[in-house]
Amino acid sequence: MGHRIFRRPKGFKTITEMFESSAKEFAGKEMSRQRRGKGWISYTYADAHSRVRKIAHFLRDEWGIKRGDKVALVGENRPEWGQAYLGVLWAGATVVPLDARLNEMERRYLLDFAEVKHVIVSNRYLKEMLEFRKDLGLKGILSMDENGETPSFASVEERYGGIDRVEVDPEDLAEILFTSGTTGSPKGVMLTHGNIMSDIEGVYQVIPIYEDDVFFSILPLHHVYECTVGFLAPIYIGATVSYARSLRPNEMMEDLKDTRPTVWLTVPLILEKMLTRINREVSKAPPVKKAVFHAFKGSRRIPFVGERLNRRLFRPLHQRLGLDRLKFMVSGGAALPLWVARGMEELGFKMIQGYGLSETSPILTVTPPHDSRLPSVGVPIPGAEIRIFDPNENGEGEIAARGPMIMKGYYKNEKATREVITEDGWFLTGDIGYMDGDGYLYITGRKKAVIVTKGGKNIYPEEIETKVLESPFVEEILVFGAKNPETGDEEVQALVYPNLDAVRDEAHRLGIKPDDEFIYSLVEREIERLTRDLASYKRIKRFALRYEEFPKTTTRKIKRHLFKGLYIEPGEKVKDAGIEEKE
Repeated sequence: MGHRIFRRPKGFKTITEMFESSAKEFAGKEMSRQRRGKGWISYTYADAHSRVRKIAHFLRDEWGIKRGDKVALVGENRPEWGQAYLGVLWAGATVVPLDARLNEMERRYLLDFAEVKHVIVSNRYLKEMLEFRKDLGLKGILSMDENGETPSFASVEERYGGIDRVEVDPEDLAEILFTSGTTGSPKGVMLTHGNIMSDIEGVYQVIPIYEDDVFFSILPLHHVYECTVGFLAPIYIGATVSYARSLRPNEMMEDLKDTRPTVWLTVPLILEKMLTRINREVSKAPPVKKAVFHAFKGSRRIPFVGERLNRRLFRPLHQRLGLDRLKFMVSGGAALPLWVARGMEELGFKMIQGYGLSETSPILTVTPPHDSRLPSVGVPIPGAEIRIFDPNENGEGEIAARGPMIMKGYYKNEKATREVITEDGWFLTGDIGYMDGDGYLYITGRKKAVIVTKGGKNIYPEEIETKVLESPFVEEILVFGAKNPETGDEEVQALVYPNLDAVRDEAHRLGIKPDDEFIYSLVEREIERLTRDLASYKRIKRFALRYEEFPKTTTRKIKRHLFKGLYIEPGEKVKDAGIEEKE
């Protein structure tokens, strides 16, 4: 059972060694591309290799960058981001990728904390860095774009000839990744060349990706999931990456259609929105079309034949979305709800789910393509060990991992490192889960999010959230424990962000005004319907509506820590202002 290992790893020790090899082997092949204006810009492996060598030359000669120095990187997803990343490593330095979605003061704090004196940015963040230069003592700013104020990639191309890569050790730091996750203050995750390469080689052995594959990139490159699996892994195999201009639905869909990828890395929230949109379109179709659609979906239940049949039956849908060449979607960053996984597979899409954290480079487990067993997050990749610590009577406990992909530690925070890495090398993930008899891992919740009742029962909010999210009228939900001030008991409460388009459609169908009372009653019925099979102590006792999206991490997980201490009063129905009806 588990993975079929169908090829041997290439044995690279460092990221720059790997890139140099691929740049030679696939020199004339397209490495990356992105739409710019009315056309597309494209770089071959040879193009990227030439620019990386020149960037490194500039960093060494102009800035005096030495092995182990830190260079921050701030910019939107684009081919030049990857060139900057590789250029820093080529010079022997360490990349500090910063989240482009942070606010100005958050980036300022991280630059100061990491003691970074040199930055590579896109012009979008140039003004900010120029303002920081005096306060933080920045010694160098290099822009990916021409601007007239700082050196740029174009000027580097003209002035520098390029250098050979600086030899580094697998234990040298490649990245310091700052992540606050969903639980609070940022920690700097230190990943070595060896950490990242071991993760790439583990995935390479068990997932069928090849040099003729085309990846579609939409997730933030500063995050380890997209950086390792969506940027570095394609280089390892000689594949092509096509970058979306943005996450604006119209632009993303236009780029998706033009790219026609074979592999798409995404996160559950994007898949939920896509599936919900498809289902809403179907619900408005004539009865005959609707019946045919649901009959086709049912064919998935025929083993083996169903999967191929659904791909053929839903080919027009796949073509309309630009997904007619897609081999599989890879979902990561958060747990994939079973109803979403099944819904996408019923539409003929092959789903692969992975599990891991920034601290694990990130992949620990992945679902075998030949036997996914969703909602499992799969079995460990070669090199990774998984163990359940302190399991209860159901086999659930904290998931721990060990292997060459485990981080070196948290930057300037030995105390936090000791709290999560045991003396014998086990990394405590903070996730709760269990493994079945065949070694498949299942995630049931987060240790810090668990709600403990007065009777000692453990309630995992994710279990309840997954059920309620099956409602077409619920866009997002946050389930949490709140202490009832009268009884002192911990009870299950929730904040719900409704799907306002679906709510308005339902109100229009019923000839009712979609006011707060209507929306609350509609959501209340849905919660009762979808959670009635849960044990009584797990059911939501009170909820309130929220009319704006929840703040999220870059992998689209709700930042739970921001809602700590929240309590919904009896009779309270709305936590925000009301909504405006569409014209």
